[in-house]
Amino acid sequence: MLGGMDWEILVTVICGLAIAVGVAGVVIPILPGSILIIGALLVWAFTVTSGPGWTALAVGGVFALAGLLAGTILTGRKLRQRKIPGRSITVGLVLGVAAMFVIPVVGLIVGFVVGLLLSETARLRDFRAAVTSSGEALKALGLGIVVELLLACAAGSAWILAVWAHFAMR
Repeated sequence: MLGGMDWEILVTVICGLAIAVGVAGVVIPILPGSILIIGALLVWAFTVTSGPGWTALAVGGVFALAGLLAGTILTGRKLRQRKIPGRSITVGLVLGVAAMFVIPVVGLIVGFVVGLLLSETARLRDFRAAVTSSGEALKALGLGIVVELLLACAAGSAWILAVWAHFAMR
């Protein structure tokens, strides 16, 4: 049976892995992203029940939530400005997920780009305009991902500092 300190170490390792998967999930949409980071911070704070635990939850949670919202808002605003419908993004995502099983490693990205381009070509009925529109959509999505990734890394850094503080105080 695990003692108090052993349990905290085990939960800390599991939460660290969950935060790492969350950071990767910001870039790889199949994995959970910022929501997983917030969940891991919540579990860790309730497990260690120390000042650093609650601080990590507050600071890291704000960073992760801000990243989630900023990524969504920035992307949505850019897509609306360029008049790119959500349907085109959805077609890209569906084709991306399907391609992931056909083309290892890069299938998600290739499928998304092809699906987006096909949807925009069907909508605009002009291949050159579809290429331009798809390029703008990819830039908008990239901007959202970069902002969310930076804030997810800030949340992970807040947790790392809290882990150090928590175990240094023992």
